[in-house]
Amino acid sequence: MKIVFTPDWFLGNDVLINIISFLVLFLFFLFAFKCYKLDNKRSTLYLGIGFLLIALGELSTILTKLVLYYNTNITQEIGRIVINYQVVQSVDIFYNVGFFLNKFLVLLGLYVIYKLPLNKKLSIDFFLIIYLIFTVVLLSQTIYPFYHLTALILLVLIINNYYKIYKKDKLVNTQILISAFVLLAISQAIFLLSKLNYLYVTAQSIQLVSYITLLILIMKIIKDGKKKKQSRHNARHA
Repeated sequence: MKIVFTPDWFLGNDVLINIISFLVLFLFFLFAFKCYKLDNKRSTLYLGIGFLLIALGELSTILTKLVLYYNTNITQEIGRIVINYQVVQSVDIFYNVGFFLNKFLVLLGLYVIYKLPLNKKLSIDFFLIIYLIFTVVLLSQTIYPFYHLTALILLVLIINNYYKIYKKDKLVNTQILISAFVLLAISQAIFLLSKLNYLYVTAQSIQLVSYITLLILIMKIIKDGKKKKQSRHNARHA
């Protein structure tokens, strides 16, 4: 028996949101990697790697939910909780491993975004953090809010870091990035109360908006880049 805090009517949309989130996050990684090859800034690379890890976490969720929602023999709604009875034991294993990987990769991705751009290099502490993240994820298997609380704390630290950067450079792109992280933090705060299924839907929707904000940032950077190239082209021919 598995308990999923997703309203029955939201199951299909739930998976669709995860798919869109994965595509946006993976696109952000590709864009960050391309920028890194041009300017060789490690902070850009680490930001991309962080979002790649979160994207892989979303992919793990997608595969797990597809099995959980659609490969079940009996599905019934009791109150506001959807309970699925799995018949094949291998599906049980897939469920546990899938959601474990999701939580582990997301927390690791958030830590990379928070920490590595500051230090510019890996340290022995990084392996300690991996162990602590592993422990948090294990505990969250039985204490559900523990994962979302940890993600929220990391996001607050990330927002603080990028706010300091914004105060120095005053760049609009940094402001947009901060906005995306703020929305993501709000979604994690709401997820803490997601046993109430309408709050789960709200949290998922806000999380999607945060990733769409990242997509807007990518489009803006590309547009600004084209304008700069055009300006240089016009200057050469003036």
